[in-house]
Amino acid sequence: MSLVLFDLDGTLVDTAHDLGVALNLQLVRHGKPALAQEMIRPVASHGTVGLLGLGFGITPADADFEKLRIEYLDLYESVFTENPFLLPGISELLSKLDAQGIKWGIVTNKPRRFSVDLIKAVKHGGASLYEGCVCLVCGDDALLPKPAPDTLLMACTETASLVTECIYVGDAERDIQAGRAAGMKTIVALFGYIAITDKPEQWGADAMITKPMQLMSYLD
Repeated sequence: MSLVLFDLDGTLVDTAHDLGVALNLQLVRHGKPALAQEMIRPVASHGTVGLLGLGFGITPADADFEKLRIEYLDLYESVFTENPFLLPGISELLSKLDAQGIKWGIVTNKPRRFSVDLIKAVKHGGASLYEGCVCLVCGDDALLPKPAPDTLLMACTETASLVTECIYVGDAERDIQAGRAAGMKTIVALFGYIAITDKPEQWGADAMITKPMQLMSYLD
């Protein structure tokens, strides 16, 4: 493997706190009670669909969904760099990859309007994630986000990498679906935002890891 691609939320960076702050701001605005972070964290990787589903019980098929989605993103924009941080063990893993000359990048469904400033705000080894990664591909950079393979294939093109030399690490089923569709090896980050109802053992990944450094054994 010459390139490791990571999902962002819940795989590299813990963003659940700020995602939850924005949701609770919105809930209070609509006269609803705020939710405990413990309730929000498991759905944090599922974007606005998961968060609005949790908070308001709606889906994209509901008439009010798009209006609430836009409102949520505007609220998130005011708080999204307040408290993001690397998940435990990620800094050590990235340092190991750097030391071995293995490139790493980020492929996320998060819109670019948030992703760039977010990874600029998170530090690793005296620099930001933005400075360290070889690519950042966001959900709105391609016609179709994950679970389609488009953004992962874009990352390969940007880094001049073969899909057979890439591995994708994520904490949601769509991450594994996208990686498999792209022809990459896939790994489930069980240390991420895994809900109690998730069944990662059924997602078809090549492996599952409970700690970031376990990834190194799959890079030969």
